[in-house]
Amino acid sequence: MTYHTKLNPLAVLLVFILLCITMLLHSSQGSTLRVELTETKVNVIMETTQGTIELELWLDLAPKTVQNFIDLSESGFFDGIYFHRVIPNFMIQSGCPNTKDGDRGNDGRGNPSYRFEDECYLEGTEITGVIPDEEVAALVYEKILIPYLQINQQNSDPEIIAVLNACQDAQSWAPFMKRTIEFYQDKTGSQEKIRPRHLKASVDYGYIAMANSGPNTNGSQFFIVTNRAGAPHLNGKHTVFGKVTKGMDIAHKIENLPRDANDNPLPENQAVITRITIGNL
Repeated sequence: MTYHTKLNPLAVLLVFILLCITMLLHSSQGSTLRVELTETKVNVIMETTQGTIELELWLDLAPKTVQNFIDLSESGFFDGIYFHRVIPNFMIQSGCPNTKDGDRGNDGRGNPSYRFEDECYLEGTEITGVIPDEEVAALVYEKILIPYLQINQQNSDPEIIAVLNACQDAQSWAPFMKRTIEFYQDKTGSQEKIRPRHLKASVDYGYIAMANSGPNTNGSQFFIVTNRAGAPHLNGKHTVFGKVTKGMDIAHKIENLPRDANDNPLPENQAVITRITIGNL
């Protein structure tokens, strides 16, 4: 007879946070909707002191983000701003207005006087009843169980703990999926609705995405991915809104500029944006 020690709810929580992250990343990579949402393209010419980069922006994929970029470009906001963060085999970042003030110490901290939300995911319709797959199981755990366990570490419902122990023993979502969504809602008192999210686009090579300081903190800063393998660890954390169509050689030139300890190109080697033109190429 095998004896199983009942896990502390907090220990269960920590174990499952890792499992959730792994499964959510795996499932989201298979749910990309980029192809369907990139039919409406906005062409862009970005002229810099290191050369010209041409891009297409995807208005259907990230309408607010693309419109923000268009508005800032047409107002001349980006003119005179340089790429203040360049990391070889990763990305080049620009869009910070502080780069115009002559104080390199605050580069990367500036933005317009507003913030707006991320556009990383497309939210699906509400799911009720049977948990159909591991992606939904992970979402139920994230939205319903984690908040509950954080508040009720010492007096969690024994049926919930039994399910989580069974999942940990099996290293599988199968025991979790034997219960309905309503079971977890009733046991926790949660009114959270379960709507699967579908990743609109992964952070791939040559793509342009918004830089931020956390969820829903977009402003003017953006980056272009220079790693040929992309940056999958950033999926769902940064809004993708287009890709480079010509001039990746210039992006690679910029990423390899001599730089200081903060990855900021040295003053004599900066890549300054001189003009951004919106329109047909």
